Amino acid sequence: MATAQDRTDRHARTVCLLIVTAIAVGLALSLLQPVLVPFFLALFLAYCLSPLIDAQRKHLGLPRGLAVAGAGIVGLLVLLLLGALAAACVSQIVANLETYQERLEELVRRLAEALPLDQLGLRADPEAGGLFVLSDSVRQRLLGWALGALTDLTSTTALVVIFMFFILLGRTEGAIGPTSLLGEIELRVRGYLLKMVGLAALTGVLVGLTLAALGVSFAWVFGFLTFLLNFIPNVGSIIATLLPLPVVLLTPDMPVAVQVLAVALPGAIQFVIGSFIQPRVLGRALNLHPVALLMALIFFGMIWGIMGAFLAMPITGAIKIVLDRMETTRPLANLLAGDLRVLAGIGMTGAADGKEVEKDVASAKR
Repeated sequence: MATAQDRTDRHARTVCLLIVTAIAVGLALSLLQPVLVPFFLALFLAYCLSPLIDAQRKHLGLPRGLAVAGAGIVGLLVLLLLGALAAACVSQIVANLETYQERLEELVRRLAEALPLDQLGLRADPEAGGLFVLSDSVRQRLLGWALGALTDLTSTTALVVIFMFFILLGRTEGAIGPTSLLGEIELRVRGYLLKMVGLAALTGVLVGLTLAALGVSFAWVFGFLTFLLNFIPNVGSIIATLLPLPVVLLTPDMPVAVQVLAVALPGAIQFVIGSFIQPRVLGRALNLHPVALLMALIFFGMIWGIMGAFLAMPITGAIKIVLDRMETTRPLANLLAGDLRVLAGIGMTGAADGKEVEKDVASAKR
């Protein structure tokens, strides 16, 4: 009886320690966000650039310092290109903001005429001017928010570049074997990232071409956003498909058939690539179950925001590789991969413990 009680107490203490550890880790990750997010971005970027360093050394015979400098410059140019594309998208949207504000007001007026607002206790004032006229204070707040976001982006980019150069310089050639823990993490995460960049770029180009052919405004803006959002598992493709919907609805001269195609065709592209091409290309790159990915997306999104959503899949994949290397934590790795037999094993263990408790109780009665 005492042995069974001790076993139950140990299980309870283990569960409590796991809960406390999870809370402490989440709090630490949230507090260290300004450092950890640029570090992980630089680490994954360094993983992608390491083949370029090896190629320069092998084919061009460059010393390691020059090869690292060349790869670092390529990484910096990639970051600058992404920043320039993002700035171009924002400037294009701002340049057409007043036009779409007028269209939005007209759409709201039509909805106010069509919906029974009086029954809902609402009244629409037809003599009112713009329903969504931005005051000077609101414009100043938006400008301040934009400047703050630009400042944060600049500082984050600077940290990413600094971390990336130090990671590339500190990488010792041949020190990490492909069968070691760090070697396996680098190999599998790098393979996932490179293939995912190619698939996301293909999806973004196809969506941009489709929307441009249909005459949708900001077609290449939506193509670029599709490229970025495809790095967010499961949810990103859905958001990217629905993003053009407000612009399509605010284009009065667009036929209904074209409006439907502007949503249906990008959705079909996302479905075909996500359901048929992506599984064949990625294969079992990180071997994570969709439910595990969704939980990781929620967790990292809560503590790190949008950047956490981008980093959720590679970080969770690296965690799974670490858990799979240790015998005691291998069931957790199998659970992340979707092997529910782990839960069945836990249930069988609990049933065995219950039988042992019943035997102890029966022996104590005798």
